[in-house]
Amino acid sequence: MTARTDVVARLTGRAVSASRPLSGDLTEATLDDGRVVVVKRAPEPGAARAEAAGLRWLAEAGGVRVPVVHGHEGDLLVVDRVAQGPPSREAAVRFGRGLARLHAAGAPAFGAPPPGGPVEAFIGLAPMRNEPDDDWPRWYAGQRVLPYLRRAVDEGTVRSAEAAVVERVCERLPGLAGPAEPPARLHGDLWNGNVLWGADGHVRLIDPAAHGGHRETDLAMLRLFGCPHLEAVLAGYHQVAPLADGWAGRVGVHQLFPLLVHAVLFGRGYAEQALSAARAALSG
Repeated sequence: MTARTDVVARLTGRAVSASRPLSGDLTEATLDDGRVVVVKRAPEPGAARAEAAGLRWLAEAGGVRVPVVHGHEGDLLVVDRVAQGPPSREAAVRFGRGLARLHAAGAPAFGAPPPGGPVEAFIGLAPMRNEPDDDWPRWYAGQRVLPYLRRAVDEGTVRSAEAAVVERVCERLPGLAGPAEPPARLHGDLWNGNVLWGADGHVRLIDPAAHGGHRETDLAMLRLFGCPHLEAVLAGYHQVAPLADGWAGRVGVHQLFPLLVHAVLFGRGYAEQALSAARAALSG
């Protein structure tokens, strides 16, 4: 038995009959009743707590399925393994409808963390602060875009002269944000790698950076890094909760935060994409 399988046994109440590493941070463990779980090592103990709270909060909405959460201990999180299958248009439409219901479940405020989730959370490997606010433009600029813009400038990934275009977007956000929306219950890191197409025809969401936010942000993230059958996902979404007029022109505004996070983590190429998104938002 390893430290990870010991944690699995404690959190599931079952003995582990076999285990195998999937990567440096992931281990698959088979329980003595035949079920299979995945053990994920988070970058910080607080990240495991935030992820567990986020998954449970998303599950409570009853919109999109998530893996069963068995619990977390230290920097380890234990969830059920998802048996995956090929993406299909039918599953995509179903996913879009469920995502609309998830968003409609709402949140107490923009930036509100899930119940039991920490204020100092994470998006992937990057820190993400969850401090509630009732004004989306002020919150999005002050707690999402500008902190990462400053970090990108400090690290030389974005040049000081270039930062002005992103700052102008933040200044103009009240006019660029479109009609006011209530806080939505967001996955928060909804790129295609966190969308698992289940063998049963249902999508499961993993690795959330869950918080209260603007529903267009999740959809912009899906478009940013590509998603199979995205137009079918959007069609299903609109069947349940049509987006406000002009939403497609606001995609770049909502992509600024994830692009700046990626610029800090992975370099100049993402900074150039962020600058392009900012210029497009201003010219639109």
